[in-house]
This record gives sequence, structure tokens and C-alpha cells, in this order.
Amino acid sequence: MRERGVEDDRYARPEGVDPEALLTVIRVPREWARWRVDRVVHATFPRMSRTRAQQVVSAGAYAPSGRRLRSNDRVQPDAVILLYRAPWEEPDLPTDCPVLYEDEQLIVIDKPPGLPVHPTARYRHRTVTAVLKAARPGEFLALCHRIDRETSGVLLLAKTPGAERFVKLRLERHVLDTLAAADAAAGELHGVAKRYLAITWGVPEPVQGRIEQALALDESNPLKLKMRLASPDEPTAQPAATRYTVLGARVHPATGRRYALVACDLESGRQHQIRMHLAFVKGTPIVGDKLYGPFEDADDLFRRSADQALTEGDLARLELPRHALHATRMALPDPTSPRRRIEVVSPLPRDLAAFWDGLHEA
Repeated sequence: MRERGVEDDRYARPEGVDPEALLTVIRVPREWARWRVDRVVHATFPRMSRTRAQQVVSAGAYAPSGRRLRSNDRVQPDAVILLYRAPWEEPDLPTDCPVLYEDEQLIVIDKPPGLPVHPTARYRHRTVTAVLKAARPGEFLALCHRIDRETSGVLLLAKTPGAERFVKLRLERHVLDTLAAADAAAGELHGVAKRYLAITWGVPEPVQGRIEQALALDESNPLKLKMRLASPDEPTAQPAATRYTVLGARVHPATGRRYALVACDLESGRQHQIRMHLAFVKGTPIVGDKLYGPFEDADDLFRRSADQALTEGDLARLELPRHALHATRMALPDPTSPRRRIEVVSPLPRDLAAFWDGLHEA
């Protein structure tokens, strides 16, 4: 287990350690006895690569006595490792969040790829919430839903507590309308409709259909964020359904590999739902997907990406530095007049459009 930000009389900061360095206290469980220090750090931070763990140990691992620890030192049960790390240098991310729609109740932005929605241990200043707070000091802004850091496109925020409750109530009840239904009866639907565009390796068959497959968190995966296909009767299973339509199919001019541009309408909003459904139900993973792509070393690939340490070989396999998923359209009732529906559209962004345009017609 670990404690972050601990700084008290129990642990005097060793001489020479940067006063700005952040302290993480790792208490070694009994079952980890005799493990190497770098293995303990890697297990404590499962999204960190083993190489990165060794670098972190070399840079600032100490025993409570002040003795420097090495990667290959062996630990005793209940031992304490003091890990001093310099504040994470956030990468230079795009922070331009164009406003697609705004009224007195809601604001919808076009989130750029790579920009996290919420602050995390790695990203504190370059996030959607931080960018909007700086641009609109003192305003009430509440995120109504989330999209992955690498996913671009439509992101909805509420400007009043009432609007936040209005939208979240519909999302929490999973009152999601497909956009096909919304197009047919726009004035009669009361839910939130969300459509995504994905570029996939391979072409889903048939070219139009509905995927209904429950999902659950993969507790056995060390990353603690990957999802898995689940049986509906499992206690942790979450029902999930996606309607999809193949908008086009293309071929790589050099390799002959096939790709598809797929529109996905959500009937539920589960974590990684579209990525999982396309990859493991249809066998057509999203281009650039490090977690669910066709890679035997997917976990390590994800860790290298998190450490900003992707190799040229990694990038060649991925074909895109981020997964090719874009939130393109949203429709929802107006909080002040539920009979009126608001619709917002974000076109395919430049990086994904350039990739698609570089392929040949199938």
C-alpha cells in the first residue's frame, strides 16, 4: 500500500533531496517479502513500466534511515520505502477547446486529442477542467460525462447546478437514445444521444448491426483499468449495447491492410465500450488502440505510452500515436424546454481525416 504526499516527523527528508520533490511512502506487504525494490515500485504503480520503475528508484528511493536504495535491493515484510519524485513534467498538450455550443445552461466544447478531462497524478495543469477554469474564472462549470484522454470531440458541461442534475439524471438512468431514433422522432425523445466515429483495423461484418455484450473491469489485469467481456449474470457485469454502421472501407496502398470508418451510436455508456465491442466482438480493433489492439504486449505498450517512451517500432505498429476514436455528435433535451432538442456536431479532426484520406478506396 502507499501514502502520497506524506511529510511529517516520521520521515526526515534526506540531505540533497529536492525540497519540491513529492514523497510517496510504500509499505511492503508480507507477501512481497524478498522482492527487489524495483519490482515493489512496479507493483505499486502498475501503469508504470519496469524500466521507468528502475529509473524512479535510482533517482530517489530511500529507507527511513536515509540510506539510498538500489533497484536490486531485497525488501523485508512491513519494510517502508520512501520514494521522492520530482513533480511530473506535463507534456506540451493541445489546450485549445473550441466552443461548439453555449447557452445560459450548457456549454459544449470540442476536446482535442491527448488532453485529459480531469486532473490526475500525471496531469494537473493541462486538463479540460484546468483550461476552462483559467479561461472562465469564477464560473460554475460541471462535467456531465467523460471521454478518454486520447478521444477527441464533443464534451458537455453544465453551467448551473440545475442543468447538471438534469443531464446527469438522464445519463445515470442510462436513458440514451440512438441518433437514428433521434433523427426519426427528435421532438419525442427525452434521452441523450451520442455518436462516435472510429477507424478500425478490418471491416466489421455485417456492415450494419447492433452489438450487445456485457462488460466488467478485468480485476486480474495489473493495469486495473482494462475491461473484459462478461456474462450478463456476473455480479459486476454491466449491460452494454452499441449500434454501428460502416460508412466506408479502404485499403492501405502499400500493405493491402483493410480499414473501416465506423459510426457508433451508444445505447449505454460503459467504460471503453466502443473499443471493447469493436475489438473483441467484431474482431476489428480501433487503429492506434494500445489497450485493445492486436498486440501481445499491449500492457507494456500502454505503460510505455504513459511514460512517453513509445519507440519508433511502437508507433509503426500503432500507425497513429492515439486511438482513432472521435465523439462526433450529441443530441439532448434543452434543460429549460425539454420539448426542444439541442444537437451539436464535431467533424472528424485533422489527424484522423489525414490518416483516412491517405488510404485507397477498397
